[in-house]
Parts: sequence; C-alpha cells; structure tokens
Amino acid sequence: MAHALQLAARGLYTTHPNPRVGCVITRNDQIIGEGWHQRAGTPHAEIHALQQAGPAAQGATVYVTLEPCSHHGRTPPCAAALIQAGVARVVAAMMDPNPLVAGSGLDQLKQAGIVTETGLMEAEAHALNPGFVSRMTRQRPWVRLKTASTLDGKTALASGASQWITGEAARADVQHWRARACAILTGSGTVLADDPRMTVRDFDTGRQPLRIIVDSSLRTPPSAAILPALIACHHADPHAQAALEAAGAEVVVLPGAEGRVDLDALLDLLAQRGINEIHVEAGATLNGALLAAGRVDEWVAYIAPFGLGDHARGLFAMPSVSALADAARFKLADVRQIGDDLRLTLRPR
Repeated sequence: MAHALQLAARGLYTTHPNPRVGCVITRNDQIIGEGWHQRAGTPHAEIHALQQAGPAAQGATVYVTLEPCSHHGRTPPCAAALIQAGVARVVAAMMDPNPLVAGSGLDQLKQAGIVTETGLMEAEAHALNPGFVSRMTRQRPWVRLKTASTLDGKTALASGASQWITGEAARADVQHWRARACAILTGSGTVLADDPRMTVRDFDTGRQPLRIIVDSSLRTPPSAAILPALIACHHADPHAQAALEAAGAEVVVLPGAEGRVDLDALLDLLAQRGINEIHVEAGATLNGALLAAGRVDEWVAYIAPFGLGDHARGLFAMPSVSALADAARFKLADVRQIGDDLRLTLRPR
C-alpha cells in the first residue's frame, strides 16, 4: 500500500478534478502490475495495473489507495474491471467519499466473491486528496492559505514594498503548492499593488490553475497580468465588466454583507465547477476575511528570520478578539527549514 501511495503521488499536479489514486497488484508477494491515475478522462489506476498484470491478475491481490469506482463517468467502472479480471482480494486504503460510489464499489466486489478490506494507511491516503474529500463531503473546496512574513508577522514595509520577504528557496517551494492546486485565489489589492501573474513555474503540470480575484467593485484593470481569470464582485459596473470580459475575464456577481463578496457563495460555486484545492496568495484584507469566516483549512506560513517593526503591514486585517479563548487557533502539522526561512504547515484546532 505504501508503494501504491507513492504511485498516486505522481498524479499530484495533474489529476484535477479527479482524486490521486495508485494501485499495485501482487501474487505470491511479488508485484505483477502497478499504475496510477494520471489525468481526468484517462484510465484509472486499477486499469493501468490490470493491463500490466495481464492474465496473471486472476487470483491476485489488489492494493488501491481509494475504493474502486462503481459508476460510469468519463471511463468505465473499475470494480467491474477487477471482477472481470478474476482478482481474489482487494485492499482499499479508504472508501470513496463520492456519493456516486460511497461503498458501492466494495459491495460489488463482495457480491462477486472477492475478499475486500479497507483502512490500511487510510490517513496517508486521505492526506493525498484533502480537496476531493472536502468537495464530496462538505460541498466546498479545501482552502490552503499561503503567507510570507517576517519573524514579527509583517508582510511588507509601511510603503507596501515586499520584494522579497522570503528567500529564493522559499519562493521556489511555493510553486509546489500552486502546482497541486486547482485554483489560485487573490484579492484586487494584491493585483493593483503587484500585478502578479499567479502562474505555476518550474513544474510540468500540463495546465495552469484557474486564477480567481475577489474584487468587490471591479477595480482590476483589463491590462492586469493575471488575466484571464474569474473575478468575483459585489456589484458589477457594466462598463468595467465589459472591458474585463473583453480581456478574457469571467465576472460573477456574489453580493455579501457590507459591500463585500460573499465568500461562501464563491466557494460553493467553485465546488460546483469541480475545484478541489484552492491556493490563496492574498493581502491582509482577504486573508482576514477568510480567517474570520473560519474558511482556512490549512495555513502554509513562510517566516523569514528578521523583523520590520510596528508600522509595517501585517498578515490579517480583521477585528481584534476580546478574549484569548476567542482567537483562531491552529496546530502544527509540519515544520521545516526552506533555505534560510522556516515553513510552518498548520491546521485549525
């Protein structure tokens, strides 16, 4: 199963909107077939492994990181293929959270006389697909917030200058998070201040994530480097909208309270479009709004070992809490040094 998980990870940047899945087929403790899902619309991991194993798959044991599918999607169901191949045993790391499967794949295998087991290395399998699981069980994507700050929690000088807070190694490391995301989310303030492209570099993904701008009053200029992108606004000015659409943008109106974009409505929309993981690179306003709304599922914080002082810009623009018990609290999932900087991966408590 550990090897199947390693195979699944090869699809980390390419399987969107499908989950990352690996499969290993064994006979007499020898691997006779293996595979992983590479891209939506192409054969699933089990099919690759069965093709490699050939007739030897009859009576073999199959290790797969996600329950075999039981429905016709872009490809035929894998459960039927395993039954047809005559395998004797299927070990799945986790059940498929997709309501179209959700146990029915394993049930079909059992009804065909195949021994089934689940739960082996389940946590590791889940960790490969947090976005897919989130979209299937919560109907919203997994939101991963990336920040880069100094040791005293500052992201830029009072003037707004921020290049570069972290070192070259940390900036290169960020490309990994962008590459695995289905979408990259930022705010109009970041677009106006930095004119970023928000693209993936140095990774051969065969695609670019959807770029999304939260822009309440459509301040994004049609010449912005980030375009084409999806722009979520509170209210649309017809002239501004037409100019942005001519530049390749898609504008959606999602009015929320106090003249802001309804972030929950945006997450709902993105889930409906098959977005699993969202990578957020934004300023203090959007960061604060997401944190205050409890919509940060994971926080990747790069910290540079120096300080900028009281008047420098901070990480989150949000109301102060009146008691420590009301603070948003996180737990450390991972800590490591990246070049001269520190990278913390945190999850809400």
